[in-house]
Amino acid sequence: MRMTKQTFITAFALFSLFFGAGNLILPPFLGYNAGSSWWLVLLGFIVSAVVIPILAIYGHARLQGTMLDFAKKVSPLFALLYGIIVYAISIALPAPRTASVTYEMAIQPYFDISSLTLSSLYFILVLVFVLNRSKMMDIVGKYLTPAILIILAIVIGVGLFGEYEPMRASIFDNTITSGILEGYQTFDAIGGVVVGGVIVISLGFKNSTPTENKRIITQGGIIAGLGLLFIYGGLIYLGALRSGGAEVTDRTALLSMLSVDTLGAVGSRVLAVLVSLACFTTAVGIVTGTSDFVKGIFNNSQLAYNITAVLGCVLGVVMGQLDVMSIIAVAVPALMFIYPITIVLIILNALPDKWTTVLVFRSVVIATILFSAPDFWASLGFSEQMKGIQEFIPLGTVSLGWLLPAVITLIAVNVFTLSRKRTT
Repeated sequence: MRMTKQTFITAFALFSLFFGAGNLILPPFLGYNAGSSWWLVLLGFIVSAVVIPILAIYGHARLQGTMLDFAKKVSPLFALLYGIIVYAISIALPAPRTASVTYEMAIQPYFDISSLTLSSLYFILVLVFVLNRSKMMDIVGKYLTPAILIILAIVIGVGLFGEYEPMRASIFDNTITSGILEGYQTFDAIGGVVVGGVIVISLGFKNSTPTENKRIITQGGIIAGLGLLFIYGGLIYLGALRSGGAEVTDRTALLSMLSVDTLGAVGSRVLAVLVSLACFTTAVGIVTGTSDFVKGIFNNSQLAYNITAVLGCVLGVVMGQLDVMSIIAVAVPALMFIYPITIVLIILNALPDKWTTVLVFRSVVIATILFSAPDFWASLGFSEQMKGIQEFIPLGTVSLGWLLPAVITLIAVNVFTLSRKRTT
């Protein structure tokens, strides 16, 4: 398998665009709560935060298109509405969250400036990168990602040799599914759909052929996935090692504690740099992807791209005034609605075409929407009303009631289609 310099630049860029605020603050706390069952929670987390996102990148490599192509087999209208919802969620929640995390962990402890000032400067810099997107992937892939990886490798490597109290038992009722659901909060499945398009378009600026693009994106996605696997595994394990010690109730506090444990007094400053880099690259990817999407809707209008970039950064400043926990709380209902749909679309686009006809796409998506609805309404505060339905649906009590119906529908419709072909 031939790999070029561009393959590794693409892999680093993908890793960096994926690896943002949630990817840093969620895994350690997940491991902390899982304790001695950290490997089970890691398995679940890998499914939703590594496997699915990398399948999304593979899907983009096959399609060589935009977000609209991801859902067009359902219907053009559905593809448009789905794209609008995904980009609205992305630019309103995970992008501002990067600014909030940067402020709380990298700025507030050391500098006497307001959150508004930081967010304004932060998104002005994001805007500069977005408006110069032809150079963005090289800068992110060549310089920012290696810095992130080096810092994380040092924190994890040193942390493995520390002295800790014995791990306690997991506090989760179902450790694997807890890992899967926590992986939702990384927004990585949505990120795979969003930044995959960014990578496709950015490679197009380099005049690569579609075949070459597919190879570069596929190989880059695999390398990025292995990087995510290593980092998530290390952070979850470090959190688990800390589970037998002092009581910790805050995600960001645990991450700060781990950095000080491993790197001493300088650890908090190293963490500040790491947080800033990781969050910034993700914000750039989200705003760029959203601007690309709107540009495509308006007949490749550069003006539409520029206006969307400016409005996205302004929204980032406004929403960035919320603290991290508030943004996570707001995100839960949105994720319960859009994540199951996103996951099935990613899987369908990664499967061979003979198994994913228009009828299959429509049937699986409809089944997913119907059976994920109870989880969505429960997340909005109607948990008592939905309890009976969730208990009746397999895996409904762990917010995965859509999973088996989607799989059964996929198989049943393919069997039905195959039987019709044989009788005609």
